[in-house]
Amino acid sequence: MTSEQRAQLIESYGNAYPMLQSAIREFPRDMWQFKPAPDRWSIHEIIIHLADSEANSFARCRCFVAEPGKTIMAYDQDLWASRCDYHSQSTEDALELFRYLRRMSYDLIRRLPESAWKSTVIHPEVGTMPFEQWLIIYEEHTRKHVGQMRRNYDAWLQTK
Repeated sequence: MTSEQRAQLIESYGNAYPMLQSAIREFPRDMWQFKPAPDRWSIHEIIIHLADSEANSFARCRCFVAEPGKTIMAYDQDLWASRCDYHSQSTEDALELFRYLRRMSYDLIRRLPESAWKSTVIHPEVGTMPFEQWLIIYEEHTRKHVGQMRRNYDAWLQTK
């Protein structure tokens, strides 16, 4: 990846919260608990997941910068959703947490020297993970879940 390509990804990464806010305005609140299937997440659960994922991303980012080569934590997102009772958690709090964590990581990574991007960490499930792979994963993560929310909305409309 060139430094110009990385800079574009960093800017897109930094724009995730406004993109998420814009998208969720499309979905009526009364359908946020709707699940298109028992094994699928509702919009409410997706929002809580995004905050949990961002908290993990925040910590992982700092490992790349401060402790390259360290083994990072893996987590089972489906267990977190069920055992952390996502439906009882506040989407407003989750959105604020996402906003703050994303902004802090964005502010950090946009100022890093070129040499920092050569860092790697060890992910227990995938092995050695380069810093640029982390950027690619989290740059597209929110957009992927916004697409999932739109599919939920479409499925909900079919029930009306």
